[in-house]
Formats: sequence, C-alpha cells, structure tokens
Amino acid sequence: MAESLTASVWAYRGLYAGLAVALLFLRMLPLGSVAGAWPGPDLLVCLTFAWVLRRPDYVPVLLIAVVLLVEDLLVMRPPGLWTAIIVLATEFLRQRGALAREISFAVEWLIVAAVMAASLLAFRLALMLTLLPEASPGQAMIQLIASILCYPVVVGASRLIFGVRKPATGEVDAYGRRL
Repeated sequence: MAESLTASVWAYRGLYAGLAVALLFLRMLPLGSVAGAWPGPDLLVCLTFAWVLRRPDYVPVLLIAVVLLVEDLLVMRPPGLWTAIIVLATEFLRQRGALAREISFAVEWLIVAAVMAASLLAFRLALMLTLLPEASPGQAMIQLIASILCYPVVVGASRLIFGVRKPATGEVDAYGRRL
C-alpha cells in the first residue's frame, strides 16, 4: 500500500513538472505578441499556489525552485529573484495548509490574492531598488488581476481533470504523517 501511495506522489510530481513545461512552452510561443497587448495571467504561479494549498506533498520546494528558475531564465527575468519570492510565498501558504482545509474557498481565494499582490510588490520593489528595468505598473496590475481571476479556474481544473483535492480530515501520507 505504501508503495502505491509513494508512486502516486511521484506521479503527481511528474504531472506538475509536465504541466509547468507545457505552460512554459505555451508562454514561449509567439502568439499574440503585439506590442502593447494585455498581459495574460501567470498560470504557473496559480497552479503552484493551488497545488501547495491542496496537496503540499505533490510540490516539494526544490521542484518549485527548479521550475521557476527555468522560467526566470526563459523569460529573461533576473535569475532567482522571482523564484525566491514565489518560494517564500509557497512556504507561507504551505504553513497554512491545515487552515486551508477548514476555510471556505472565498477566504482561500482572498489569501492567495493577497499573497500574489505581496509577491508582485516585493518583485517590483527589488527591481526598483536595484535600478533594473521593469514593466509599467499598469501592465503589472493587469497581469495580477488576470492571475487572481484565473485562480478559481486553475483550482477547478486541478480538481476535476487531475484529481488534486484537499486531503480529508485524518488522511495520512505514505509515511503515516497527517496531511
């Protein structure tokens, strides 16, 4: 039984990595890349936050760091800055995993929206302090709003398509630890 649970966890980790690669691939495609176009949501951050709140054992911190570092390198952001901010944000959310099981989805959505806004603010502040070029505040706000609005869609898709759900009360992992 423990072997099947461990295999399931590794399968979901592989699924997360595969979804991240697919999202990065779609982001790199030159679709609708007209100057001045509205930025789309950051689906990788939405996916990461949704899975960390639902099943933190499926997305270990090292996997998140590697995926986001690759994204940083591909989209030519300062390497590691966005990665570090999102890793800190996911660890903040991971510590509230037990609370997330008991709160309604609306409250969870508000918490995730606040964490996304704080992450964006920290990123822009770091860019400003180091005098690195940054996107216009309007573009950043549009992307933040789009990401916040897409979060429920990502959560629904994760639940309905991939079966990533909140653990039941008393559910344990392969090592007997409470989830």
